[in-house]
Amino acid sequence: MPGDNAMALSVSELSGRLKRMVEGEFGHVRLRGEISGYKRAASGHVYLCLKDDAAVIDGVMWKGSAAGLAFRPEDGVEVVATGRLTTYPGRSKYQIVIDRMELAGAGALMALLEKLKAKLAAEGLFDRAAKKPLPFMPRTIGVVTSPTGAVIRDILHRLEDRCPTHVVVWPVKVQGQGAAEEVAAAVRGFDALPADGSGPVRRPDLVIVARGGGSIEDLWAFNEEAVVRAVAACTIPIISAVGHETDTTLCDHAADLRAPTPTAAAVRTHMSGALRAAERALFDKLGAPHQLLILELFAELRAAIISGGGAEATVEATCSICSATIRDPGAVIDHVAEHARPSLLNPKTLEAGVDFGTDLSEIFLLLR
Repeated sequence: MPGDNAMALSVSELSGRLKRMVEGEFGHVRLRGEISGYKRAASGHVYLCLKDDAAVIDGVMWKGSAAGLAFRPEDGVEVVATGRLTTYPGRSKYQIVIDRMELAGAGALMALLEKLKAKLAAEGLFDRAAKKPLPFMPRTIGVVTSPTGAVIRDILHRLEDRCPTHVVVWPVKVQGQGAAEEVAAAVRGFDALPADGSGPVRRPDLVIVARGGGSIEDLWAFNEEAVVRAVAACTIPIISAVGHETDTTLCDHAADLRAPTPTAAAVRTHMSGALRAAERALFDKLGAPHQLLILELFAELRAAIISGGGAEATVEATCSICSATIRDPGAVIDHVAEHARPSLLNPKTLEAGVDFGTDLSEIFLLLR
């Protein structure tokens, strides 16, 4: 007003006061918003905006913090960002410096998962025609998992019990920062080993990628694009055994076969082509409620091949009939009873007084 003798502030002085006020008042904030304009610079720094229906704020995430992200940010994904507000006097703007960023709940995770799944499916990474058959008798099995915990113990125990073979473990983190990169590198590492066995480590005939169950956040590394591409590109047949029966990851879709649990993956390593065809036919017919029963059935069939010498041809013939006559289970039961039953008695089940033929009959009675 006229005659006002208050000291005039310079623009820099006012900007400085605003900066101190904003940084003092908002030194720690958590913001929920949708990512827009995401960009990762060559320096490694990340620049983006967070927005909702009525407002938008610029954000930056420095290289060190960006390296610790547990997911790949994309435009349209809702996140919760933790950091501090600061101002940029040169343009009269304020922004959030993000220290940590996470997806905003399971809904955001599922939206991101479905988006990536559609993208990779369109590229053919999940095509059934590209699936490789599992080897009949793998001499060497590579396992990509944590070197500690129940998962690796269960796999080793099952393999020793049912199909003794040479196992090579590639230890990786299966959760958290860097897990996806380690899993992808392990798969590529196994695939890069010399096929002629001239390297220091024998190249596996089969690879199992495994970890135990958990939440969608816990299993997220196995949904990362790097892991999915590595699994799909691997020339060695891969079994994905991630989580429990109800857990499904993109790694499962890219693998040549999905096992409902890591333990089941060890069982599945020793199935011939005919056994796999019959098993898949039964899975399609009976569905998830009978998966464990079917797994045990075919594990015993495989054990019969190992212990029965000439039983292999009989088992192959039986499974071919099983696949071809799935609509007439009675014919299969009759065939087993007349031709295969003596050869399909595993010594372990004989000792326990269990007639394997009865178990087989029970399976096919479920198909009626």
